[in-house]
Amino acid sequence: MLNNSSHQKWARLEKKSLDNQFMNEIISGMNCSPFEAKAALDTVHKVYGDFFETAESLAPGKTKFIVVSAEDSPAKSLKEAKKVSVVLTINDDGEDLGTKQKGGCVRLRQHRLQRICNEAFMQGGLLTVEDIANRIFCCGERTIVRDLQELREQGVFVPLRSTIKDMGRTLSHRSLIVGKWVQGHEYSEIARETNHSVSAVSNYVHKFKQAVALMKDGYDVHTIAFLVKVSKRLAEEYIDIYAHAEIVPSRKHELDNLLKKRMSNQ
Repeated sequence: MLNNSSHQKWARLEKKSLDNQFMNEIISGMNCSPFEAKAALDTVHKVYGDFFETAESLAPGKTKFIVVSAEDSPAKSLKEAKKVSVVLTINDDGEDLGTKQKGGCVRLRQHRLQRICNEAFMQGGLLTVEDIANRIFCCGERTIVRDLQELREQGVFVPLRSTIKDMGRTLSHRSLIVGKWVQGHEYSEIARETNHSVSAVSNYVHKFKQAVALMKDGYDVHTIAFLVKVSKRLAEEYIDIYAHAEIVPSRKHELDNLLKKRMSNQ
């Protein structure tokens, strides 16, 4: 039997459906009532229902989920929040089998937890503990909370709706990638952890270096953003990383050498 808290939990999960997103768009776009929006939704299903199934196929181990958009403020209710469709890798034999052999079931679950949270974030979405426990892993929420605590103790950042809220604002995935680089992670490792190509990671780090060099030359953030061809916000994040992140000696040395070369060429 479901208790009241369980009913509330499933109600929260139900609010993340595409049907709910459609109704929100109808209500806000046409200024109609929830009853009228529901009637419109029923008509769409009746007329187009047979065409909703597509031939699009996903690779083995991957599946689609509807999650809350990373663009919306965590203060906005789940019912009103924008939703996005993301593709998550539930199982990857190439990675998962070896992880389980080395660390057992707990380590495998934590590995998958990191992967799906990063995948969702890179596609503009944010998972919640409820999503992971009830919709994906089918385990207790306490289990996921315990996994997250252990990962935090290891210094592993897992982007969730709750953690983004605690951070005050959403960091771009580019900043997260650069953050891993200044901590000493290699391109191939970062690419694997964030589901990016090595060339993309290299490009983000290159722009970070450019932003730091321009900052050292005395340029303001608006000019830096223009010259590096990034948004003002991303330029600010890059500068903040350089100013406040714990940069390992090897990366610090690499940045210092870059700045010395730039000065010698001027």
